Amino acid sequence: MPRHLTIVTGASRGLGLAIARQLLASPDCTLLCISRTTKAELSTLAESAGATLEQWPRDLADGASAAEALASWLQARSSNDWASATLINNAGVISALQPLRQGNLADMTQALRVGVEAPLLLSSAFLGATQHWTAPRKVLNISSGLGRRAMASSATYCAAKAGMDHFTRCLALEEALFPHGAKVCSLAPGVIDTNMQDQLRHADASLFPDRPMFEGMHVNGQLSSPADTAARVLAYLARADFGSQAVGDVRE
Repeated sequence: MPRHLTIVTGASRGLGLAIARQLLASPDCTLLCISRTTKAELSTLAESAGATLEQWPRDLADGASAAEALASWLQARSSNDWASATLINNAGVISALQPLRQGNLADMTQALRVGVEAPLLLSSAFLGATQHWTAPRKVLNISSGLGRRAMASSATYCAAKAGMDHFTRCLALEEALFPHGAKVCSLAPGVIDTNMQDQLRHADASLFPDRPMFEGMHVNGQLSSPADTAARVLAYLARADFGSQAVGDVRE
């Protein structure tokens, strides 16, 4: 059976966990999860479906180490083993919601490393290690509307997602030059009911002026579940025209 390789970061909770669950429903799936913690639930799902799973407990604040490990892992495998190969950069961190002048330097550094440095380095490792593969390859970066719209007291998160969008644009131009270049997209997934949303709703209102907007979304049922969003993201990834736009929105 031809196998489809997918690498997902941040697969231990939220959207990443929902994506992993849905991928593991297919017996032709080989899934590599890179997250701070592993999930026994995913091992059970893989065994039940006959899928193949590896989980690496890694802190993506050290993106270089994760990228080096990924490159070595891919180089040890044969391109003939795969019908497709996909990298989904999903992991992200939101630092304390407060004006930049009050920001904690260590927290902001971690958020930028996880949110933009690690995806860039992992994309480089993935594409470099698979550059001679003829199977279709894709890079899907999970972005945010906040990479395209400014919001006070969230400069670090907005900067990380804007950086992700823009390096994806550059990457799309590069890969289009190669005969078997990867298809790439930085995709905003919509507003999801995750721990990050809870953090936004419980931020200090005196420091975060947009808190009432996020409280209203929750009260009015405007948040999508991680499972519903994962289904839409994977459907977008499967579209024949995936990569025709370097920056997209799942709601389009």
